[in-house]
Amino acid sequence: MSADDLIPLLTRIADALDRLAPPPPARLDISAADAFVWHADPDRLDPVPAVNRVDIALLQGVERQRDILLDNTRRFADGLPANNALLWGARGAGKSSLVKSVHAAVCQERPGGLALVEIHREDIPTLPRLLARLKGEDRRFILFCDDLSFDHDDAHYKSLKAVLDGGIEGRPDNVVFYATSNRRHLMPRDMIENERSTAINPAEAVEEKVSLSDRFGLWLGFHNCDQSTYFAMIEGYARHFGLEVPDEQLHAEAVEWSVTRGSRSGRVAWQFIQDLAGRLGKPLR
Repeated sequence: MSADDLIPLLTRIADALDRLAPPPPARLDISAADAFVWHADPDRLDPVPAVNRVDIALLQGVERQRDILLDNTRRFADGLPANNALLWGARGAGKSSLVKSVHAAVCQERPGGLALVEIHREDIPTLPRLLARLKGEDRRFILFCDDLSFDHDDAHYKSLKAVLDGGIEGRPDNVVFYATSNRRHLMPRDMIENERSTAINPAEAVEEKVSLSDRFGLWLGFHNCDQSTYFAMIEGYARHFGLEVPDEQLHAEAVEWSVTRGSRSGRVAWQFIQDLAGRLGKPLR
């Protein structure tokens, strides 16, 4: 084959390879929004124009946790040292709502300085790639993983351990990690007990499992609320959204709703308010 015949053939092969190759990752526009969602395969950060959140003033029964997380987040936004935070405890107690509300409050105080990036639990192994994209940016980022937990034969926790506090590079100065979980040590008790019963050195095996939660400098516990706090949540929502119902009727209906749900929590209170607003024909804005 002559050189004149070979050049067009090579050109067609090169064009075909270009079509098969994935496009280069788009340049991250960190000013596009105050919140993003990280997606892997392919890696990208999608801006979130409007975050689904509750005003921080409406969160009742979590004042101590609110003040601690707000103070930590403000320091981080100001470029000062701050801790990773684990919000753990009862379901529906307002853990994820608090993270989003605190982020909104700090963004209002310091416009443009802080972004929230949500990462799904199944994408934890891709954290190093996300950090590589965020490192060196002028903006500061809260990485947020909601409902973080690990089950049997799930080794993803090792990736998270290295990112949070280990590894030769360490966590970038402009990134902090917030997570919520129903489990204080992020793993079920039977998983830890199984390690204790089958390992050559039980103590070392348990230390390996629980050391992940030690990477979080802040542990904020959330617990089931009492009835007075539950009523305070209901009343606060009702006032905020202009739901004009007498307190006696409001309390009676709220108690009935919590009984049918089998619990009292911020989530149950919000679900009751949505039902009440629907019955009254009033939008929640």
